[in-house]
Amino acid sequence: MARERAEDAPEMASTPPDSKLIKAAGAVGWRPGPDGGPLVLLVRRTRYDDWSLPKGKKEPGEPLPLTAAREVLEEAGVGLVLGPRLGSVRYQVNGRPKRVHYWAGRLRHTDRAAVPNAEVDQVAWLTVAEAKERASYPRDRALLEEFTRARVDTVPLILLRHAKALSKSAWDHDDASRPLEDSGRADAKALAPLLACFAPAARILSSPAARCVQTVRPYAELTGTDVRTASPLYLSRTDGGLWPAVIAGAVAAGQPALICAHRENLPGLLAAAGDMLGGRPPPDGRHEPLPTGGFWVLHIAGGVLAAADVYDLSGTLDSGWRRAVAARARLRRSRIATKAATSTAAATIAYSAYLVTLL
Repeated sequence: MARERAEDAPEMASTPPDSKLIKAAGAVGWRPGPDGGPLVLLVRRTRYDDWSLPKGKKEPGEPLPLTAAREVLEEAGVGLVLGPRLGSVRYQVNGRPKRVHYWAGRLRHTDRAAVPNAEVDQVAWLTVAEAKERASYPRDRALLEEFTRARVDTVPLILLRHAKALSKSAWDHDDASRPLEDSGRADAKALAPLLACFAPAARILSSPAARCVQTVRPYAELTGTDVRTASPLYLSRTDGGLWPAVIAGAVAAGQPALICAHRENLPGLLAAAGDMLGGRPPPDGRHEPLPTGGFWVLHIAGGVLAAADVYDLSGTLDSGWRRAVAARARLRRSRIATKAATSTAAATIAYSAYLVTLL
């Protein structure tokens, strides 16, 4: 039986076509409680005299995962590591439609001096039952209910396609040394803090191709991690015989891992991960190639696939997040099930995401 999502809660009333959507993001922040169950984060906003999940509006061109992490830190002084994506909610604010996207996020650090501030005067870590009682809005209670049904204590395996490289016609040397073009180098720098939202540190494994190594180098420098290369990840190795071993090596330690590879072999790596972790991606994940700079986050719990999100940030990164980002993108979600998958679609900015949930 497919589980109800917070996004399936009653939607806002229809709005005129020219209404400007307010885009926002937040998180259900959590930490382990004394009894082993999670404690979740609520904030009290002074202006509204309410208790709610922390959230806030995205900056122009800012990818929504970064918005979620930044807003929780600014409002509550809580740094999170983002995990599986939860639902989104829609409602009206002063006659304008607003859509807020949420992630589960595990506590990484706190800044006790951050609260009180101009927006929030109190924070509370509560059991989910207590948080449902205290939350002021049904939409937050619905998200908390979704949180209880999700597996959120996960470890990420990130499968990344390299950023945009020079065209083959513009490169006279061997293909392995073909570098990123200017926009690709800028995208690699912009990807670094975004990847760090999900993995503040990770074991990095890259194709030896220059364009792959150059894509992950800014993340490696940001997180203080070394880049290791693996010849089975090079695009000429498309037989797939060694890919299960690569995936097994990446997940064996139970620590975050990042693999950077090519359009040609990422579907095989994704399939190998699905086979090993007891799940499979949505059909589109096997047939539609990731765009340059796109990545999957496979969320692993107890050695099995708990959820999988894919982020398509093509045309949205760099140059002040690509100069305020006017690019359109899709957000689609699918579920793993023994019967035909169901999906929903909604317009958003800055990324496409597929959510796979094992039922």
